[in-house]
Amino acid sequence: MQFRSIIRIVGLLLALFSVSMLAPALVALIYRDGAGVSFVTTFFFLFACGAICWWPNRRHKHELKARDGFLIVVLFWTVIGSAGSIPFLLSDNPNVSVTDAFFESFSALTTTGATVIVGLDDLPKAILFYRQFLQWFGGMGIIVLAVAILPVLGIGGMQLYRAEIPGPVKDSKMTPRIAETAKALWYIYLSLTIACALAFWLAGMTPFDAIGHSFSTIAIGGFSTHDTSMGYFDSYAINMITVIFLLISACNYSLHFAAFASGGIHPRYYWKDPEFRAFIFIQLLLFIVCFLVLLNHLTYNSVYDAFDQALFQTVSISTTAGFTTTGFSDWPLFLPVLLLFSSFIGGCAGSTGGGMKVIRVLLLTLQGARELKRLVHPRAVYTIKVGGTALSQRVVDAVWGFFSAYALVFVVCMLALIATGMEELSAFSAVAATLNNLGPGLGDVALHFGDVNEKAKWVLIVSMLFGRLEIFTLLILLTPTFWRS
Repeated sequence: MQFRSIIRIVGLLLALFSVSMLAPALVALIYRDGAGVSFVTTFFFLFACGAICWWPNRRHKHELKARDGFLIVVLFWTVIGSAGSIPFLLSDNPNVSVTDAFFESFSALTTTGATVIVGLDDLPKAILFYRQFLQWFGGMGIIVLAVAILPVLGIGGMQLYRAEIPGPVKDSKMTPRIAETAKALWYIYLSLTIACALAFWLAGMTPFDAIGHSFSTIAIGGFSTHDTSMGYFDSYAINMITVIFLLISACNYSLHFAAFASGGIHPRYYWKDPEFRAFIFIQLLLFIVCFLVLLNHLTYNSVYDAFDQALFQTVSISTTAGFTTTGFSDWPLFLPVLLLFSSFIGGCAGSTGGGMKVIRVLLLTLQGARELKRLVHPRAVYTIKVGGTALSQRVVDAVWGFFSAYALVFVVCMLALIATGMEELSAFSAVAATLNNLGPGLGDVALHFGDVNEKAKWVLIVSMLFGRLEIFTLLILLTPTFWRS
């Protein structure tokens, strides 16, 4: 294990993260809200910490192995999540505890969107911007950004890329060099953010709200600058824009790259992808069910309102964004539970969405169908094909292993929450909301997590990290095999 090289890289990345504090400091200067001091102080502190880690180890530039890459990713998200809590601690508004500061920071960086802060409309603009900006950073993975713009790292970068980019197939690269791949991903990410911000602004948002909500929409984070989330704007146009960009962001970014690589939009790249087709089918099915149930229960006064709310909440919850326009937890109980379970599927692999990812659920479904066929014809040989390509048994085994680990982490976290005194429905939905990086839950966590006890919040922080790092990246560090030389 190249510990000194790892410390050097983490120091560089921490110094890079410190620069992000200047953006909310600038917002504080523009709006004169008095919150800039905490961000400037944090910038100097984190930059100094990064320099202390980098300087003694600056000459250690050994090639990293896969194990080193996993350790860097976990260390980085843990360190950055902790560092991100400092502005919340130094700020007078909001006045939060250490636990709440860590919870808010990790929730933002992991794009979970679960908040412990009430009274968002009264917060300084700089703090509001910072929360949104953290989500935008975490959405694509700040390590991919660092690999793209910091060639001084002195490594090929593939180890970091494999550990950071979500999805069951992590070895594929869209361009020959990993730095070029990371740059391509971020160009797409930035372009979508700008387009989303412009659309929100044209639909009636203020420039501040448009930029802030474009950050959390493209990151599929769910943070808002208002307590009532998207319901604050009460706009059909804004709801539809949110739905469109959430669906785009929940797709595999390699599909976006392929579609735009030749200089034009080619929808066939999307439709040829079996995961994309499965994703669209799931979205349509969920929307139809929600729409019909709302109509049957006369939940809204008009068909159009039912259509708008069903479409928005279906896409928002199932893609793990967690935006709300209404108290969807007050809908007929079947619908909130259905949408909560849909968040376990989440977005496509290689997207900014959470959950287990559509491709894994698709493979599990195909594997289940194969086992049913084997019961009827025990001696027959069946292969699992995705997009016309037969998958090896190793891939199928890996998906089953991921599903088993996911279920195990979920059960352990839920039992831990119940042990802290949380009631069963709230514990179940809280773990679902954090492990799937969703945000809102049911019961006591339907609106916010401010009333959750402190021990439970630390459990949920760990749950967020497991969800963001796709279970194995964090779980592998807990195995004795990982630490053996």
